[in-house]
Amino acid sequence: MSFFTVTAIAILISIAMALSRAIMGPTAYDRILSVNAIGTKTVLLIAVVGYMNGRPDFLDIAIVYTLMNFIGTLAVLKYFKFGNLRRGLSRSQGGKS
Repeated sequence: MSFFTVTAIAILISIAMALSRAIMGPTAYDRILSVNAIGTKTVLLIAVVGYMNGRPDFLDIAIVYTLMNFIGTLAVLKYFKFGNLRRGLSRSQGGKS
């Protein structure tokens, strides 16, 4: 078994642990954090599998997935904080229209 196979297995175990945290998390923010961690570990897994198979183009896929994970996490956090995705603050709270 190669070093990269062991690394891929370790990443899969850490994804399973983060998934259990997403299921058991007492608050919504714990669940959001664990889903973001799963996305980050998935990017690592894509990169390792791409290297194991000799496919450097998997890194491009990993970069796109990283951007999607980041933007998605920001959108979910904004939705939980403000209740919508249109605006951050209303006029009564000091925000500009």
